[in-house]
Amino acid sequence: MTYVYLMANKKTLSLEIVKKHVQYLKKLDDSGKLVLCGSFTDHDGGIVILEYKNIEEARAIAESDPFIEKGYKTFELRTLSIANKENNYGLSMD
Repeated sequence: MTYVYLMANKKTLSLEIVKKHVQYLKKLDDSGKLVLCGSFTDHDGGIVILEYKNIEEARAIAESDPFIEKGYKTFELRTLSIANKENNYGLSMD
């Protein structure tokens, strides 16, 4: 399943915490679990998209992100149904 955690800023970021967050993202990427991530240019906060078996695993990953774990950001976790050419953009004829 694909999960998204949307982060909102809670307090000012330091270079040290940003480096820890980036290291965390690298670890997720190396494990093959990270799909996409980035900060918003028109809104405070950012997004991380993950592939995990269940929402409990995805929640544990989000809560372990240094940004969240250390109280710099809050998050909302969502399950994403990907729509693309391969699945007719989510159109179901069932």
